[in-house]
Amino acid sequence: MLVDVLGYVGIAAFAASGALIGVRKRLDLFGVCVVGITTGVGGGIIRDLLLGIHPPTSLDRWPNLTVALVTSLLVFVAHTVIDRVWKGVLLFDAFGMGLFAATGATIALANGGSSLAACLIGVTTAVAGGVIRDVLVNEVPLLLRRDLYAVPALLGSAAVAVTEAIGWSENIGLVIGTVAATGLRVLALWRRWNLPIARRLPAED
Repeated sequence: MLVDVLGYVGIAAFAASGALIGVRKRLDLFGVCVVGITTGVGGGIIRDLLLGIHPPTSLDRWPNLTVALVTSLLVFVAHTVIDRVWKGVLLFDAFGMGLFAATGATIALANGGSSLAACLIGVTTAVAGGVIRDVLVNEVPLLLRRDLYAVPALLGSAAVAVTEAIGWSENIGLVIGTVAATGLRVLALWRRWNLPIARRLPAED
């Protein structure tokens, strides 16, 4: 099924972003793999817990963990081929976010969730892995910065819910949702779009 294939691609993309940050933080091989694996499967585990899927798919089946581990090892070995590590992290993260937003919403609908539940679970699936990654390496999560992050995830999840409501096939919804979420995230990075912060803040110490 396309949802399974995209799920593996999303795990690989998020695992790559986690492993790249681990390399950037000068973690050892074990540390890079831990950050990569938890980033890759964290969102899916939280999604399954919210949907009552026990045990979570990533802990019950070997392919998810294997994809995350192999991706982390490849990044550890071949990270020097990436010219600008930070930009690589952001692109991998954007792609993984878009894939997880779409697949999370699709799985929620397949398990009897409403359109609202699909949107919320899609967003949670998309952002959870990145939040876990940033916390592990002592960074402020991208979700809480001025960057557009949750908004593209919500757009992708909503696109899946809309396509399901009008009777289009699941695969079409997955593609539209992934492209919408990833496209808006990449466009926001390129154009430096962000959400406003409170005005007249005191100067930082």
